[in-house]
Amino acid sequence: MRVWLVFGVMIGLLAGLLAQAVPARAQYSLDISLEDYLAEVGSDAKLVAAGKLVIDGQRMRCGRRPTVMNPKFDSWGGAYPGFVILNPDRIKDLPTPVKLYVYAHECGHQFVGRSEEAADCFAVKRGRRYGWLDQDGLEDICTFISKLKGTWNHPPGPVRCKKMRVCYRDAAPRARASQN
Repeated sequence: MRVWLVFGVMIGLLAGLLAQAVPARAQYSLDISLEDYLAEVGSDAKLVAAGKLVIDGQRMRCGRRPTVMNPKFDSWGGAYPGFVILNPDRIKDLPTPVKLYVYAHECGHQFVGRSEEAADCFAVKRGRRYGWLDQDGLEDICTFISKLKGTWNHPPGPVRCKKMRVCYRDAAPRARASQN
C-alpha cells in the first residue's frame, strides 16, 4: 500500500512539473480565433493578410491564412488553426533561409497538424519546390536547429535536422523553364 502511495505522489509531482514546463502559448485553446488572439496580444501585433507577407524579398504564402507579426510571442513562430504567428524581433537576425523555414514550418502545421517532424518536412519540401531552399540554406537551418535541445513537444534539433536532410533529398526541386 505504501509503495502505491509513493508512486501516486511521484506521478502527481511529475504532472505538476510538466504543467509548469508547458509554454504559455500551449495553454491557449487550440481553437482560439484570430480575432480573439489579436485582442489578447494587444496593439503591438500586426496582421498581414494572406499572400502579402514578404520576408527578405521572398513572398510567402500559406494558402488563405494570414500572419500575425507578434514581437511578444515567446518563440520564433507559431501556428493556430487558421493563422501563422511570427516574432519579427526574434527572426530579424536569422539567415534568410532560416527565416523562410520558420514561416514554412509554422505554415506546415496548418496542413500536417501538430507533428513537428512533419512540419519540418513540409517546410523543407516547400522550400526546395519553390526555389528558396538549396543545400547551403539547409545547412543554415541545421546549424540553427541543431542548437535546440528539444522540449516536451519538439524533438532535439540534431534529430530533426537528420530527418530534414532526408526530406530535402526526397523533395522534387522546382521545375525550370525550358532553355529552348
